[in-house]
Amino acid sequence: MNDLIKKQLQDAQANMDKAIDHCEAELTKIRAGKASAGMLDGIFVDYYGSATALSQVASINTPDARTLLVQPWEKNMLVPIERAIMEANIGINPQNDGVVIRLVVPPLTEERRKDLVKKVKEEAERGKITVRNIRKDANEKIKKLKGESVSDDEIKTGEAEVQKITDAYIIKVEKHSEAKEKDIMTV
Repeated sequence: MNDLIKKQLQDAQANMDKAIDHCEAELTKIRAGKASAGMLDGIFVDYYGSATALSQVASINTPDARTLLVQPWEKNMLVPIERAIMEANIGINPQNDGVVIRLVVPPLTEERRKDLVKKVKEEAERGKITVRNIRKDANEKIKKLKGESVSDDEIKTGEAEVQKITDAYIIKVEKHSEAKEKDIMTV
């Protein structure tokens, strides 16, 4: 196979890896009724005038399946952390006891579980669309190589290889989605 086509395949695969990582990160944010430190990713605290990730100003622990404990490294950060969690609107009210902030994750209702499964399906579909767009871009780049001493056969082989990679990544997205759905529907 031509080196130019191999380069395009490697680029497409690297981009698809990033798409899968992003999809996994988005699925992690969808809470399944269990406490996880990932629920607080993306929450930023006003730390002496600059927005700082919560995980950089406090330790986050899960003592049990329904509770998150946020323990700031500086006691004066309790109120700003509490405020940031409330403003993030993650559906959990923080309880500040003067030492740590406790977040109790409420159990999910059947209706809420179904809504979350819909969200998972939407996120998985976004992941698949991203992978397909990467496939389209890779195929276009491979077709443009026609003038650069790349034969039609090599282009067809390259496109077939891109399709194989795409199929493998679509299956990965579906597996992550199914695992998350199962996690959500397990009571």
